[in-house]
Amino acid sequence: MSEHLGPYEILSRLGAGGFGEVHLALDPEGRTVAVKVLHPHVAADGVALARLAREVETMRMVGGAHVAEVLDASLEGSRPYLVTRYVQGRPLSAVPMPVTDLRRLASGLADALQAMHEAGVVHRDLKPANVMMTEGEPVVIDFGIASALDSLSVTASGAVVGTPGYLAPEVLEGRSAGVEADVFSFGATLAYAATGRQPYGQGPASAVAYRVVHHPPDLEGVPEWLEPLLRECLSTDPAARPTAAQISARLGVAPVSHVPRVPAAPVVRPRSAADDLSTKEWQPGREQHRRSVEESRARHREKVRRRWLIGSGLFVALLAAAAREPLTEVSLFLLAAYALAGVADAGVALFSHGIYRRSRMVVDFASVAGVVGLCFGLAAMFSTFTLALFAGTALVVGVVFLLSA
Repeated sequence: MSEHLGPYEILSRLGAGGFGEVHLALDPEGRTVAVKVLHPHVAADGVALARLAREVETMRMVGGAHVAEVLDASLEGSRPYLVTRYVQGRPLSAVPMPVTDLRRLASGLADALQAMHEAGVVHRDLKPANVMMTEGEPVVIDFGIASALDSLSVTASGAVVGTPGYLAPEVLEGRSAGVEADVFSFGATLAYAATGRQPYGQGPASAVAYRVVHHPPDLEGVPEWLEPLLRECLSTDPAARPTAAQISARLGVAPVSHVPRVPAAPVVRPRSAADDLSTKEWQPGREQHRRSVEESRARHREKVRRRWLIGSGLFVALLAAAAREPLTEVSLFLLAAYALAGVADAGVALFSHGIYRRSRMVVDFASVAGVVGLCFGLAAMFSTFTLALFAGTALVVGVVFLLSA
């Protein structure tokens, strides 16, 4: 009997990495997908999982021919997992070196880099092992996972967040790192593909890391058309590195609008014998792109704003109800302040041009009315001491949540 993980039928194990095991699986429609099941020490880290859950929505916005799109995720339960497009091929680290069609590789990696950065995703662990070669084209896998799971507890548990020799100097030195770190990794990966040698040599991780920070890369044998670009990408100063868009322009990669994918919800249906004989693959660019990147970001911002509005409203209602008898003026002040903030936010929405303008105004006025009604309802049902206890508990829980986030 085959194993199932959620709606996915596990077929075989493909490999393992620092964060989990990867399995070939079938989705409910019989398409091949790759399911990464997180290691137990990662699954046990609540902080890391919460961070990854927040990043998954952004990761799902990345699409294109040169990235393995994130299709689904389930980060609850005993076996949290991520589902990505299955890429059939070999990692760049396992193909003969140096790569013959270097320009094709460079162009594909530049396109993948631009797709990730346009969606606001930092790969953080771009290296030859995370570049799959399929029919001569590179496809970047595992993007965003290392960046999302880079927490002290996960690292201490044994996961390796990044690979020395491909990590940027600012990452190795513990400084803040952004998309510029991916550009460095892009340069190191291409240098390896062009020469067949590690650009910062081999040896203990500490020795390689020291050379990354203090020594220039070994670019002997890199073609003349590529060497100047790689030297800029491998600069120790993040500000001196080109952007993904600039790299694409210098390589002659045609601009592509990397609109976000909106995967359709899987439809569970009985599989027939024909499904067993011939499976279908996820193909990039074949789904209907219904929202642009900006629209998806606006949707995410609106969702976060509503959560804060409702959460703060509940807290204000508790405080105002607790203060209604002993401190009537304080109770009225809290309600008036919340109402003023709600009306002001509705006023801002009135003059904005966002796609959620009307719903934002409705939610603002509904929240103000709801807080006032909830305040009087709680005051009538509970004593002042009970309400004060509720408010104190809510304050402690809110502070803990903010610190953990």
